[in-house]
Amino acid sequence: PTSIVGKRHSSAPTLSSSSNRRHSFSLERTHARTPTSIVEMMMMSSSSIFGRPLSINNNNSYCNNNINSAGSTSTSKRYLCSNISAASKTQSVITKSFPLRKQRYQKEQQQQQKRGHISFRNAAVAIPGIFGEVEAPRPDVAMPGKEDPWTDPKWKDKRWTIYRDVAYDLDPFFEKHPGGNWLLNLAIGRDSTALLESYHLRPEVAVARFRMLPVLKDFPVEAVPKSPRPNDSPLYNSIRIRVRTELFPEEGKNKHRQGGDFATCVILGFAVFAYSIYYAFPSVLTGALLGLSGAWIGLTVQHCANHGAMSPSPLVNNLLGLTDDLIGGSSLMWRYHHQVSHHIHCNDNALDQDVFTSMPLIRFDARRERKWFHKFQHLYMFLAFPLMQVVFQVGDIVGLFTKDTEGAKLHGATALELSTVIIGKIAHFGLLLAPLANHATSTVLAAVASFIVVQGMVLACTFAVSHNVAEAKVPEDTGGGAWGRDWGIQQLVT
Repeated sequence: PTSIVGKRHSSAPTLSSSSNRRHSFSLERTHARTPTSIVEMMMMSSSSIFGRPLSINNNNSYCNNNINSAGSTSTSKRYLCSNISAASKTQSVITKSFPLRKQRYQKEQQQQQKRGHISFRNAAVAIPGIFGEVEAPRPDVAMPGKEDPWTDPKWKDKRWTIYRDVAYDLDPFFEKHPGGNWLLNLAIGRDSTALLESYHLRPEVAVARFRMLPVLKDFPVEAVPKSPRPNDSPLYNSIRIRVRTELFPEEGKNKHRQGGDFATCVILGFAVFAYSIYYAFPSVLTGALLGLSGAWIGLTVQHCANHGAMSPSPLVNNLLGLTDDLIGGSSLMWRYHHQVSHHIHCNDNALDQDVFTSMPLIRFDARRERKWFHKFQHLYMFLAFPLMQVVFQVGDIVGLFTKDTEGAKLHGATALELSTVIIGKIAHFGLLLAPLANHATSTVLAAVASFIVVQGMVLACTFAVSHNVAEAKVPEDTGGGAWGRDWGIQQLVT
């Protein structure tokens, strides 16, 4: 499309395309557009990424041609193609609920404008919340009035999970999971449908293994809040087929988990260099350099490793994931907070921890309740950003005792994993304070403060704009209802 118009506000960024294929941003006053238009834009603009338009029908043709050719289609491709075929029949239905919700949102927004409460200077943080308090069942807490499997003696000691309304016992598979049992722990005690379907390039293989597990009869499945179902998304399945056939045609080779070795060596090498000069010459400058290296690790190595995606080896991923502990975070807390809460429920106002954990100090999301002091947050937020690492430190310790990251409970965390929180803090502060052996206390503390400020500022500024822009906020996501829509579209929009 030649113009992509912001979908929230009367004055919104517009992306214009010129004949020389260069793009520039301009402001254009226009009426709000529905997510349906965004979906159309995604389908049409995908040609710039893949070289041809992304179409459900195109993939149906691809599937039919391959399945009809004698013996040329693998079982995995048949599985995904059948999923695409069934899902494509409902493509036109998926987004029909958006216009009515959009109209409701526009009406409420107009009422706010009449009262003089709306400002477009910074739409991501300045629009008052119009939905009031958010109430939604946690995805890992029993539904009201239902039997609680987390406290019932019959189930609380079992390593159970739910996949598409069937409860399974994970015990027989624990030492056989190719990604390592430390990732399988994330599925314990919750509906893991979205985890399973979104984290496997070949979900049919994972599903086949699940079907071999013992089924837990009489388990109160209805008591566990449902998970999104990525495999029901035509868009997500279509993209995944394209990725598998065009980027990773050699199935079973784990090539999608390879290629980061050089980057890992460079980043960790820089961290070792930064720490060496920090240890030898602690100062504000070397502390800042160490803070930059810590932020670099946090945004790359530990992130991919804790996703299980840095290496085909679970052990290598686990060890590299522990670098999060060395820079001051917690790999355990990060996996539950980031993978179980944020990735599955991206930008959902009730279920994505990244949306609400900055409250009440900083309000990044217009759907959250507005306090009187939020009108000053553009002045004080850059005083708060440097303290981000301190907030993480406190949150990790609180989460250790409550076994809860606010966005996800640590149902599957083992005693060894929980111990990494404490061991990691000891290692982190031990490394930071090690120069005290040879240097004055005031000098070292200044270097430590510089490290904390720089690392916190870099990470906070990155996170503040990663999803916290008005165009990535779906206004009706105020009660955990995002999972009921097309998951693939939800992910791209948010």
